Amino acid sequence: MSVDGWNTVLVLGGIRSGKSEFAESLVGDAPVVRYVATAPEGDPQDTEWAGRLAAHRARRPGSWTTEETASDPRRLAEVLAAAEPNETLLVDDLGGWVAVLLDPAHQPADDTGTIAELAEAIRHCTARVVLVSPEVGLSLVPTTPVGRAFTDALGTTNRAAADACDAVVLVIAGQATWLKGATPVPAGAVPGAGAPQAAGQVAAAANGTAAVAPVPDLVDLPDVANPTPPPPMPPTESGTGWTTPTMALPMVSTGLVIQPGMELPMPDEYAGPQAIERLATLDVPGAGLGVLTQLVGFAAATQGTPTPAAWTSVRVLLINGDHAGGAAAGNRPGESARRAGQARAGRGALARLAAEAGAGLQVVDAPTAAAMEDEPALTGEQVESALRYGWQLAEAAAEAGVQLLVLAASGAGTEAAAAAVLAATAGAEPAAVLGRVVTDAGEIDDAAWMRRCAAVRDAMHRSRLSSRAAKDVLAELGGGDVAIATGVLLGATARRIPVMLDGPVGLAAGLVSRDLAGQARHWCLLADHGGDPAVKLAADVLGITPLLDLRLGLGEGANALVALPMLRSVLALAAALPTHPALAAGDEPDDEAEEEPEFAEPEPAGPGPTSTEPDEERVDPSGRAG
Repeated sequence: MSVDGWNTVLVLGGIRSGKSEFAESLVGDAPVVRYVATAPEGDPQDTEWAGRLAAHRARRPGSWTTEETASDPRRLAEVLAAAEPNETLLVDDLGGWVAVLLDPAHQPADDTGTIAELAEAIRHCTARVVLVSPEVGLSLVPTTPVGRAFTDALGTTNRAAADACDAVVLVIAGQATWLKGATPVPAGAVPGAGAPQAAGQVAAAANGTAAVAPVPDLVDLPDVANPTPPPPMPPTESGTGWTTPTMALPMVSTGLVIQPGMELPMPDEYAGPQAIERLATLDVPGAGLGVLTQLVGFAAATQGTPTPAAWTSVRVLLINGDHAGGAAAGNRPGESARRAGQARAGRGALARLAAEAGAGLQVVDAPTAAAMEDEPALTGEQVESALRYGWQLAEAAAEAGVQLLVLAASGAGTEAAAAAVLAATAGAEPAAVLGRVVTDAGEIDDAAWMRRCAAVRDAMHRSRLSSRAAKDVLAELGGGDVAIATGVLLGATARRIPVMLDGPVGLAAGLVSRDLAGQARHWCLLADHGGDPAVKLAADVLGITPLLDLRLGLGEGANALVALPMLRSVLALAAALPTHPALAAGDEPDDEAEEEPEFAEPEPAGPGPTSTEPDEERVDPSGRAG
């Protein structure tokens, strides 16, 4: 079940109620969606029906795929049963499915049994599924036998589907009311109906990621209550679970308290060295895994087992938050919002890489930070809300069974904010850690780079009398994206979820998190520094060694997703390879038989160097007699 309380949801509504648009909004942020169309094409002469179908097709993003099931009513249950856990399906709609079921071409048939099969397929489906169905039970009883048969069959189907689904929502006049589900997605007006989009539609992605409400203003976020931890997951073959609740943070009347000196868990100090020692015994033809040995040690320590498994459930958190003023010099206005929109629609480099890697992608909106050279980037209240919100995102990932988080960012001015954090926390020289500014045309913009340097310099001067405590650094210089990322790192540490960093925002958050909980950096993995000077220095300060040196320029988070399949392969290989036959039990060499004799100094054949008695005949190196 997903973090917002459902993995399968039934969306009911009348004709033109907005139910299809609402259902599409629930999966709109998934990188790839399989659209299951149940209705037949209909009469070619019926232009009105053809127009309805065309309108449905036009709303679907280009990344979606379509599958038709109108040829066989039992095909829908087969599609649901075969769906993989990392898939997202949208079935529209069950009314068309019932029409196909009652078609004389498919009769006689056991309609009740077919409906029961569909309900069982929904109940046991491992993919994230949204089903749309008309609600016709509020109208008059049809006057024709065919009409009554359709409404009866559809009513039976809706009841069976509602019972099998985790959540049920009724859409009336574009307004959604949740009928079933402990923690439903907050419902707003239906997109496309002249109203703002439903809150909470963020990244229901390929591995079942959840919708978490965007953050238009972090001050307005409700306080994050300390969640009741679920029972520990059953042990894996290696004897440990992926996620284990670890602690409860102190609570006050305002909610969760994130403060310096928190005692968060550390990775297993024994499992990592044991895993590395085990690698030396594996049956490999060469010298082993090279620098990726440290990856196996990291995974073993964070999983608490010397035989770590490859991460199967991965979620990418793309934090989108701009910085005003000189920090964003050289960035085209609106470019970061366009990139975030691409990711939500399943387009762009990051979404494509996430889909290829089978990772969920969740876009998180942070408020725009004020110009750091003129005023604090955030207020103290915004910092507290941002930290709690980031912690909540990590908690949500843990509840969904996510095994690895990837931090990414797409905001304008992030490089300058990271440089300012580095200057405040590590004493770095801003000009040395600010990378060159490259325009969309691939040209170097030195004027923009100088404006960024000046903005950081002026911000450091303005805040020279301020405390360099973690929250003060976030308020004065960091901004909303760095603050949310810091909360994610702390929350992930509390729930024992490793985090792969990739870019200046994640590394800046790692530096800030040291003063709140020093354990957080031990749960961080850096796939590649990407050639960014800020990332290089921050990684060195944190003691994190990059695994690779790809130097890709595809945006923050892309390096991690490019490396992810290889890292998974290494972990899978290390877990599956057997011990070398020569080292297997019972094949050890006989220690007594092959024990080497103790070394003894040989006796000299002639007089030693201290002797004064010459030999009878000595030969010098030239061969002449002495």
